[in-house]
Amino acid sequence: MHMAQGRARVMEDSAARGLPVRIVERPDAGSLYEAADLLGIRPSDIVKTLVVRRHDGEYLFALIPGDRKISWPKLRAVVGVNKLSLPDASLALAATGYERGTITPLGSTTAWPVFADSTVAGRTIALGAGERGYSAFVDADALLRAYDATVADITEPA
Repeated sequence: MHMAQGRARVMEDSAARGLPVRIVERPDAGSLYEAADLLGIRPSDIVKTLVVRRHDGEYLFALIPGDRKISWPKLRAVVGVNKLSLPDASLALAATGYERGTITPLGSTTAWPVFADSTVAGRTIALGAGERGYSAFVDADALLRAYDATVADITEPA
């Protein structure tokens, strides 16, 4: 896949969902805090999209604020399964069409279910934009509605 196709997929999917998205070019950052500073936002406003593998081989997206991490017991309880795991990079790419660090539900090659931590709601967030060096800014509530996301307490402090 040509990398420019990642941003195009994000924009096509968001337009089809009636979801306004603004893509911003950003320099590489050495840390979450540096990335937030470069974007002029708080670390918690950078939301990681993690691809999580279910025990049955299917996947889901977990939207996690940058300053938090998945609470596996909480996520398993919300999903209703006993086993979840993070797939290796090649499986995540195969499941979404995006490399790690660029993953977003927007334009994913498969529309996996979205689970979002409750702290994501109520603000503008920055997500992966399908390509390195870019961030997608979106209203979190509109994103959660567009994907019929399950919103729950699924994280703990990092």
